[in-house]
Amino acid sequence: MPKNSNYTDIMEKNHMEIPWHDYVKNDSNVLIAKAGLIEKASVIGRVGLIMLSCGTGAWRVRTSMNRLSKELGVTCTVDVGLMSIEFNCFDGTDCVSQSLSIANTGVNTSKLYRMEQFVDNFPKEEAHLTGEEIHRRLDQIEKIHTLYSPAKLGLASALACCAFTFLLGGGPVEMILAFIAAGVGNVIRTKMIKHHFTLFFNIAVSISAACMTYAICFHLAEIFFHVSALHEAGYICSMLFIIPGFPFITSGIDLAKLDLRSGLERLSYSVIIVLVATMFAWIMALLLHFHPQDFSALNLAVGTKLILRIITSFCGVFGFSIMFNSSVPMAATAACIGAVANTLRLELVDYTSTPPAAAAFAGALTAGLLASIIKRNNGYPRISLTVPSIVIMVPGLYLYRAFYNLGIMSLTEAVSWFSSAIMIIITLPLGLIFARILTDRTFRYCT
Repeated sequence: MPKNSNYTDIMEKNHMEIPWHDYVKNDSNVLIAKAGLIEKASVIGRVGLIMLSCGTGAWRVRTSMNRLSKELGVTCTVDVGLMSIEFNCFDGTDCVSQSLSIANTGVNTSKLYRMEQFVDNFPKEEAHLTGEEIHRRLDQIEKIHTLYSPAKLGLASALACCAFTFLLGGGPVEMILAFIAAGVGNVIRTKMIKHHFTLFFNIAVSISAACMTYAICFHLAEIFFHVSALHEAGYICSMLFIIPGFPFITSGIDLAKLDLRSGLERLSYSVIIVLVATMFAWIMALLLHFHPQDFSALNLAVGTKLILRIITSFCGVFGFSIMFNSSVPMAATAACIGAVANTLRLELVDYTSTPPAAAAFAGALTAGLLASIIKRNNGYPRISLTVPSIVIMVPGLYLYRAFYNLGIMSLTEAVSWFSSAIMIIITLPLGLIFARILTDRTFRYCT
């Protein structure tokens, strides 16, 4: 093997690349609207596949493909999964069927924003181009990979998990340790994604690295700064960067629209991530002799706590949004929504005795309504604003404690934590769904 080559560069790929330009003629002057069905289908299918690779749900993928199909004068039927699309295109005479798939799934809100602009502008711009010219534009969009280096993504993860720690009840010591550990864990995770390591291996290594880093920093703090053993509780927060917010939320939206295949596949994918992450976190806790426990009380004044909740909610959502590859303005917009929605949720729980699940519904509904209002002005994809703003509400702490108690056969505690987590997880997408129903007429009907 050459010294500078990567194994993934020379290995035979299990998912073959699609030669999109082979479907069109390079020297053709025929506009796409007058081209053959195969050429039209290649554009429609590629747009759907790029949308799917961004992490958006089946409803948005199908909507985008339908808009292009109507503009090109064909009828399109689509079946969308987590990583594949099967579709048929009819023009009254001929039929083209294609089955397309992606090698891996992920989240890229910047690419999603660019694709939504492409679909919205298609009647004015791309419809007056040839198939070859359209595929060249899609080539440029596909090249939008991560906007940030692994170091910057590690910093974003560190900021998000540090803020998450405070919102869960942690103090300055836990926040600092979680900041360091989450940053290290996500840098390793990002580098492994870049080198195409498989999902299970990626989760296992990054979670283990985050827990190990927390343990090392914690023991150093005990030695040099005489930090109390009570502060070990923050190690749970150091691994919350792995929370699968996008697939969790999009699965709920797809199920609401009866896209059962996509919804169930996305839900299964989310559950796999949670199970593998919590299992390795539990194993590391046993090896490091860590035990899940409550945070020490901070005893903050009401006004101070409110201000700090707004600030940390903003920082947490901003960090998660950057991890989803949002631009800084988009991330800041999502962070403002999250600061309002998450603070409302926490205040409802603390001062009105609202059950956590009901408060989560109110927070998600608020986030969805605010995102819908903002979308009308700046055009950002709604899901790119709502998911980061509510991912901070996903009960990762509850899920970990449930699995830990299950591992030590404390079944009563495990069932209690699982029940609380499941209730919140169900209500979060429900809040967004009802916000969409209230603000989007096309989402209210099943047609």
